[in-house]
Amino acid sequence: MYRILIFGNSGSGKSTLSHKLGQSLAIPVLDLDTIAWEHNQIAVRRSHEDTANDLRQFIKNNTEWVIEGCYSTLIEIAIEFATEIYFLNPGIDRCLENNRNRPWESHKFQSPEEQAQSFEFLQNWIQQYESRDDEFGYSSHWALFEEFKGKKHEIT
Repeated sequence: MYRILIFGNSGSGKSTLSHKLGQSLAIPVLDLDTIAWEHNQIAVRRSHEDTANDLRQFIKNNTEWVIEGCYSTLIEIAIEFATEIYFLNPGIDRCLENNRNRPWESHKFQSPEEQAQSFEFLQNWIQQYESRDDEFGYSSHWALFEEFKGKKHEIT
């Protein structure tokens, strides 16, 4: 049984890895961005309660899955069900490069132009990964990785 959790900085390759694993294992993939933000509203976060309920429902409805994201508060919910975790930690420069080459994410943005408007903000946000002390920062992700007792991988 596969219940795989993938987390790391924006641009670290979470979506790429999750889609590859989901496809090769023929199991559903949940991008936490799709439940964390209000639909069709950029940068408007849904309530934690609503998001956590959606996450728990996904886990309940699927015996196998891949879940990916950068939200430690949501990862903490999913990690107790995970059989395996991946902490993607390729370094800031790689994340910035991946963000520069990011294809249009139609599930997040209504057009490539709309996505391009957030590029500079996201580049700056990626650069702050190691110094942030919030749920999106390195220290929070590292703590989750260290505490997990099951099969785990850090990809640098």
